[in-house]
Amino acid sequence: MSDILEGQIRKYLKAYNAIKKGDKICVGVSGGKDSMVLLHALSSIREYLSVPFDIYAVTVSLGFEGFDTSPVFDLCRELNVPFNVVETQIGKIVFDARTEENPCSLCANMRRGALNNAAVDLGCNKVALGHNRDDLLETYLMALFYEGRMHTFSPITYLSKKDIEVIRPLSFSYSKDVRYYRNIHDIPTVKNPCPADKDSKRKEIRKLIKTLSMDNPHFKANVIGAIIRNKIGGW
Repeated sequence: MSDILEGQIRKYLKAYNAIKKGDKICVGVSGGKDSMVLLHALSSIREYLSVPFDIYAVTVSLGFEGFDTSPVFDLCRELNVPFNVVETQIGKIVFDARTEENPCSLCANMRRGALNNAAVDLGCNKVALGHNRDDLLETYLMALFYEGRMHTFSPITYLSKKDIEVIRPLSFSYSKDVRYYRNIHDIPTVKNPCPADKDSKRKEIRKLIKTLSMDNPHFKANVIGAIIRNKIGGW
């Protein structure tokens, strides 16, 4: 059953023609379960996919003390994937210099910028992010509740300023599928040192989804079905 997630990734790749021959893909690796599983699964898939492509792993360090990238390094060495760490002071900027009321949004934008710049520097034409189907749902509800709009991320995003595509190979997989794959392959993760990690709007939305799903087991499938039927975000 460990190949279920890889099958979901292949289904995504076929649906959106997301990987083409000769692609150089920069995988954004935060050290969390999603990005570590994505790196492992893409590395496994390229061994038998008929389309040859290259993988580069990039971790954007936010400058927090105690951020240990050695598990990422060890996994990359095992998978024979080049690994790069981009050192930044994003954490200090967000929490000390700017003292943002909602630091997560600014931090995410700055991290994406640093990752995209690293991808260009490495000669990559694509960036792969570890967003899964639960993230798709959470992003939609956050936009609905906090911004008053129906929006979520797209399956593929073209960044014209950088001339790169952002792909999301795990977007056909739920968090439970990611956890199962991680456990089967004994994939390590890195503890998130961010002080806002335990207190974010996304975590509040996650709790709400869990509560609503207890009353209605079809809640997730129903909302995601509505997103797809209405082509929100290009789905």
